[in-house]
Amino acid sequence: MHLLFKLIFGLALILLVACREDSPSSSTASTKEEPSPKAVAPVPIPQFDARSAYGFIEKQLSFGPRSPDSPGHEACLDWMESQFESSGARVIRQSFKARKLDGGTYEATNLIASFNPDAPDRILLSAHWDTRAVADYDPDQSKRLQPIPGADDGGSGVAVLLEIARQLQAQPIPFGVDIVLFDAEDQGRDGGGDTYSWCQGAQYWGRQTHVPNYKARFGIHLDMVGARHARFAREGYSRQYAPQVLDKVWKLAQGMGYGMYFVDDPEPPVTDDHLFVNEYARIPTINIIHKALGSQTGFGPHWHTHGDDITVIDQRTLKGVGQVVLAVVYNTYMGRF
Repeated sequence: MHLLFKLIFGLALILLVACREDSPSSSTASTKEEPSPKAVAPVPIPQFDARSAYGFIEKQLSFGPRSPDSPGHEACLDWMESQFESSGARVIRQSFKARKLDGGTYEATNLIASFNPDAPDRILLSAHWDTRAVADYDPDQSKRLQPIPGADDGGSGVAVLLEIARQLQAQPIPFGVDIVLFDAEDQGRDGGGDTYSWCQGAQYWGRQTHVPNYKARFGIHLDMVGARHARFAREGYSRQYAPQVLDKVWKLAQGMGYGMYFVDDPEPPVTDDHLFVNEYARIPTINIIHKALGSQTGFGPHWHTHGDDITVIDQRTLKGVGQVVLAVVYNTYMGRF
């Protein structure tokens, strides 16, 4: 009997230790029971229409350069607003004074399109819509003071988000999505160390969001997402501010068969709109941006040149980026992301 008692006591002790190892430690376990996620009926993820997105780039190019103070800038703004409204979004113009490099100012406008604006659970999608006023890297030096077409640098991100808005109307979900198109991103001083001359629309929005106390789970910024053979590496500020979001998006993209675009290589930080969304608005935001290998500038050869026209755009790249972002949106709503 004494031996039997020892055996029973020892077995009970082993089970008690094993149970403790499978449970959170007392230092990390919450004292409150976490609420169960709300059950959501699965919904089909729409198919991103790359041909439609390509047409949105062509339409932007039809206005000419969209640099601030140009006729094409105002005309394109009106057109983008009408496109978002026709997709069922609530649209807000956020006007501000942007700083010129010579010390003056000019009028600039962020455009915000919100789906289900009263929903508390939200995500942020963004791009910049202005185009650079000078082609400072054009091989033809006589053209360097002329504005660029901006098919990829500006046009592609806008086009992807316009098509996503169209799909959100076609396959609606009761979930908050805000699309922000930043102005005055591409008018900074190159090589002068003046970081704050870039991304002025994102700086303004980050300090003064379109609604008070705006919150979003996370953000995805798109910049130069339409070129042939694009390479989207793990950009430095994305790794610093939103590593978990970055990991999830890249793994999702690779699982969907788009690993030829979404590569695991780390890249240095890029001063882009997402930096100020992270620092000022405190929303963990990643940047999907084309980073070319072996390039003197780090970007594609068409960057800040007159070669940034429709010929650099590949519908397969637009499809890859657009389908991944759509999958992120709908999977987040369904609790799968």
